[in-house]
Amino acid sequence: MSPESEVDLPAETVLPGTLPEALFAELVAFRRDLHMHPELGNQEFRTTAAIKARLEKAGLAPRVLPSGTGLVCDIGDIDGTAGPAAGGDGTAAPGDSAAPPGPGEPPVTGVTGVTGVTGEPPVPGVTGVTGEPPVTGVPAAPAAGAGGTAVDASAPLGVLALRADIDALPIPDSKTECPYRSTVPDRAHACGHDVHTTVVLGAGLVLADLHRRGLLPRPVRLVFQPAEEVLPGGAAEAIKAGVLKGVGRILAVHCDPRVDAGMIGLRQGAITSACDRLEVSLDGPGGHSARPHLTTDLVTAAARVVTDVPALVGRRIDTRAGLAVTWGRIESGHAPNVIPQHAELAGTVRCLDINAWRHAPDIVVAAIDEVANLHKAKSEINYVRGVPPVVNEPEATELLRAAMTVRRGADSVEGTEQSLGGEDFSWYLEHVPGAMARLGVRTPGERTLRDLHQGDFDADESAIRVGVELFTAAALLHPTH
Repeated sequence: MSPESEVDLPAETVLPGTLPEALFAELVAFRRDLHMHPELGNQEFRTTAAIKARLEKAGLAPRVLPSGTGLVCDIGDIDGTAGPAAGGDGTAAPGDSAAPPGPGEPPVTGVTGVTGVTGEPPVPGVTGVTGEPPVTGVPAAPAAGAGGTAVDASAPLGVLALRADIDALPIPDSKTECPYRSTVPDRAHACGHDVHTTVVLGAGLVLADLHRRGLLPRPVRLVFQPAEEVLPGGAAEAIKAGVLKGVGRILAVHCDPRVDAGMIGLRQGAITSACDRLEVSLDGPGGHSARPHLTTDLVTAAARVVTDVPALVGRRIDTRAGLAVTWGRIESGHAPNVIPQHAELAGTVRCLDINAWRHAPDIVVAAIDEVANLHKAKSEINYVRGVPPVVNEPEATELLRAAMTVRRGADSVEGTEQSLGGEDFSWYLEHVPGAMARLGVRTPGERTLRDLHQGDFDADESAIRVGVELFTAAALLHPTH
């Protein structure tokens, strides 16, 4: 966006209060600029530069993460520092905190009672997901206060962090009459990360103004994370870079096109699901389509894997665990009269239940091998571990509820169900407590669903104001909740 479209906060801005109109207009322009220039995970250089420039204009000192994309920015003094120590090039130096492992088995800790499909929590007074025994026997993540994730003992609540993801998706933008549609072929902000980024930026600008006037009771850290869409997620690298050092609680929002703008959805306990990636190669000798009985019919074998594996998996684990195998790609052959020698399939494995997720690789791989062997196809399976569920801490959830109630009234908060979507925000919650809210982005009265991960996705931009005011209120309420 051009420097001419940027404005500073007016001196009369105070909080608790609302977002100034001039800043709201700037944030809308900023979001549209991001929407027009989407960048994939670990390639968000332009996005990072735009965020950094605006934070610096506000007098802040953002630090680019070691990977070169994403950044962290502190508002106020955090344990005598301005965030993770800077390297010689001005980027954030890697911290010593333990981060989630990559494709191997990730640790899952601190989760209780998340074993099965649950309905909406009661509102208000939710007490979390109940009715099932605690999860046990799960490898422990580094304890709070260990290494780079240490929380300052003099600050019992620790610093409040606000996290946004900044990457886009590798799909074309199919909107036709939108002046800010993507200008990059086969790239689109179809998951609302441009909105998330703008919300955290806007909250940071308002909170920085409060800090300058002595009205911010506690330091706040802004985390702009790259590569959320790249399993197992960019959160792992951000944690390695020390973004959680001194943090006692972390909050995030995620766009929800099923919730009206002006509303948020909250849930204590698991709000998303575990998500892994699955890649399958099938091989055979090939042959003439007139003689399938003399060879391995790989197209039929691949089709049976697509249809039979989800059914088999559903009969080998408690159905309440919500283990689902969904295919997104299948490819084989080039001619109608040739039985191919190779087929490829790719999809996701999603699971509501953490214990079931730990067993998912063995169950899914065995089912694929069984179907492939039945059709005499050789199978090679790449099962990529992704992310565990996002499990909202009760106190953090109630902090968000209180913040939204202060801003827009109790009727602006609705209960929500656990989804089958995956989110690497879960990795932060392996280290510190926190919560994610669903940010309503549907224009009230709109009947057409423009869903996430679809080319026509868009957001009602009034949700930016809601998100900013939610986060600023949460920052002000944090010391008392």
